[in-house]
Amino acid sequence: MADAAPIHIMGAGLSGLAAATTLAKAGIEVHVHDIREDSGKRFDGDFQALENWSMDTDFFDQLREWGFDPDEFKSTEFSIIDLIHPDDEISKTHTPGIAYRIVERGTSEHTIDQGFKRMAINAGANLHYKSRVKEEDCNIISCGPKGTSAVAYGEIFHTEHPNHVAFQLNDKLAPGAYSYLIIIDGVGLICTCLWRKQKGSERFLNETIAWYKKKYPDIDMIPLKRVGGKGDFTINKRYKQDGRYYVGESGGLQDFMWGFGMRMAVWSGHLAAKDILGQCDYEKEVRKQLMPYVRTSLANRFLMNRVGNRTFKTMCNRWMKHQKKSKDGLIWIGKLFRPTWYKNFLYYLVSPFMLVRDPKAMGRGVRRMPFRKALKRDVWEQSEDAINVGNIWNNIRKKGGKTSFVNDSDSTSVPEPNTGD
Repeated sequence: MADAAPIHIMGAGLSGLAAATTLAKAGIEVHVHDIREDSGKRFDGDFQALENWSMDTDFFDQLREWGFDPDEFKSTEFSIIDLIHPDDEISKTHTPGIAYRIVERGTSEHTIDQGFKRMAINAGANLHYKSRVKEEDCNIISCGPKGTSAVAYGEIFHTEHPNHVAFQLNDKLAPGAYSYLIIIDGVGLICTCLWRKQKGSERFLNETIAWYKKKYPDIDMIPLKRVGGKGDFTINKRYKQDGRYYVGESGGLQDFMWGFGMRMAVWSGHLAAKDILGQCDYEKEVRKQLMPYVRTSLANRFLMNRVGNRTFKTMCNRWMKHQKKSKDGLIWIGKLFRPTWYKNFLYYLVSPFMLVRDPKAMGRGVRRMPFRKALKRDVWEQSEDAINVGNIWNNIRKKGGKTSFVNDSDSTSVPEPNTGD
């Protein structure tokens, strides 16, 4: 392997660093290029969840099997989570195992991004930041989102409240999606996700924060900054094109339903490296191992796009009813995410109507899920409590608080990155 040509990877995010680590361990000369200053730079230090229900294998067991060390980054396990119904009822989901692992994204030493960076460096990979490269000059493309299918806005704050996670289905606060509260070791995040394009979208975050402050009065919030991000959801006709491997979000390997993509990012990067090493066929393994979950998530997204709070309430009730019988809240949600014949049939039925062709995808046959238009029910005025939340943030911002987005979910202030999946 020492005589093999150097491998160049575009994007120093999770999928690119996973591929680099696997290749470098095998003795391949690897160069990873990223336009940003560091891995995790685009994430602003926000929290994200590693789901643990979509398959029987624990994600951390998978990481170890693939040769990665999950002890390289900080993760916080949760077995009990607040499930907030659209009518404000709060239930407790619980499991004997691990439901979520919460990790931090960003450039701090304990983040998952920096953990994967250390693993790549220790394996012998060469990392080049502030490095612009052309797609056609690279072997692995892991450059994150290029388009916008959904956005998320959040506020990070200090608190003395104990560690806590709450997950809320509410079509008003989070159109077509969900909002959530995460508190880890004195730092909290309240975030809302928008799957429909909005004007004045900061009002959704203000209203969401006001809701959590009312329902969780013990949370003493001291706002620090506001963060924004986006998701790009695509289906590719080819995952390997002209000798290039497309991994993570660059390959459309994402969860269309709720945006859980980190497992697929690492998985796809590792598979691409194994193909280069002659140990598998990337195109074949992606279709066999990953695409059944992607197709299921697109079918789920089709259904989520067509329902509102009444159906969300039904989902929550069925979830809790099943948990009462099974004593495990992961089983019901796991079935929702796992491939079935009818979800596969629904995917082929609806995908032509949900996706649009991307003519700039270098012949890979990429179809992208566009950012849907707002509905009439999305137009409403902020409550007085939400206006007060916005005023508090404006005062914080005047004193140096930072924000990474402005008011509209179709605004270019949400970064349009070329690298860094």
